[in-house]
Amino acid sequence: MQINLCNSKKCCNFAAEMNKKVVILAIESSCDDTSAAVIVDGILRSNVIASQKVHEEFGGVVPELASRAHQQNILPVVDTALKRAGVTKDELSAIAFTRGPGLLGSLLVGTSFAKGLALSLGIPLIDVNHLQGHVLAHFVEDGTGLKHPEFPFLCLLVSGGNSQIVLVRAYNNMEIIGQTIDDAAGEAFDKCAKVLGLPYPGGPWIDKLAKLGDPTKYPFAKPNIPAYDYSFSGLKTSFLYTLRDMLKAHGVETIDELAQNVPNLREDMCASLQATVVDILMRKLKKAAKDLGVNQVAVAGGVSANSALRQAFLDYGQKYHWTVFIPPFSFTTDNAAMVCQAGYFKYLDSDFCAIDEVPFAKTTI
Repeated sequence: MQINLCNSKKCCNFAAEMNKKVVILAIESSCDDTSAAVIVDGILRSNVIASQKVHEEFGGVVPELASRAHQQNILPVVDTALKRAGVTKDELSAIAFTRGPGLLGSLLVGTSFAKGLALSLGIPLIDVNHLQGHVLAHFVEDGTGLKHPEFPFLCLLVSGGNSQIVLVRAYNNMEIIGQTIDDAAGEAFDKCAKVLGLPYPGGPWIDKLAKLGDPTKYPFAKPNIPAYDYSFSGLKTSFLYTLRDMLKAHGVETIDELAQNVPNLREDMCASLQATVVDILMRKLKKAAKDLGVNQVAVAGGVSANSALRQAFLDYGQKYHWTVFIPPFSFTTDNAAMVCQAGYFKYLDSDFCAIDEVPFAKTTI
């Protein structure tokens, strides 16, 4: 059943509202970060993120704990975002929210809050695809003079759950032309870091230690997958087998014992792993850019914070004459600014969602 939100005087006079300033509140709750952001007439006014530390002791996100933390965080996060933006809830034009993909329990918290607030204010509701939000983070206007891609462009979307090459023809016209057939790049980083005994999340630790290591020390496997698709399961296996063989060769049982026998073990393993992942990602992206004749190339997602990947984009851009777009660190992780930007585009097209739409755990762009 489709239920129209426009059942109040404010909504019915929507055409008149279009002549006023556009104020979008966005809510992001797809995983373990509770975030709210506000855009006023296309300019980002606030972007507040509350991270959850409770998962660190478990070495990964615990869905039930994540949803409970969202319930605790969402009200103060939204309140802070509105105050920092200098607006009140009565000035809002619409509310955007992440509908999916993500953890259902976490998504339900953000979705329910957005629906309740939109109904109470009699304003439209805008659902946003989390993956599209990451891509559209490149269009956020935050007053710092960020440059934006021109359509069409390619975006390498890499995170703990996704590794995709996306052809972006318009804000609402995206096509996945390549993706991982098994594990994501961020997942490979986190799981290999766990094997090395590094804290969660492992990606930043891999990046940190890699700067002190030799990226050519360990030649890990690079799967040969057709077209523009990726695979990282073989790389993880190669990583594990390398450690297994070293443990056996030195007659020890733990990574800590092995590190005492092999100088710079963790640093070299991290550097070699990082270099292999970046090479795999960039080779496919280069092929796609060449085949499609596209020289506008962007990167997005949590792994786009990786220093080696960011440098690779600069190097490839110079070598192959790409115009590259690398997001600020604040827009790499899950954040509401990217949801707000997607919501702003959809608002201008009057692309709203019904109140009975439900969140989804898995989808594509």
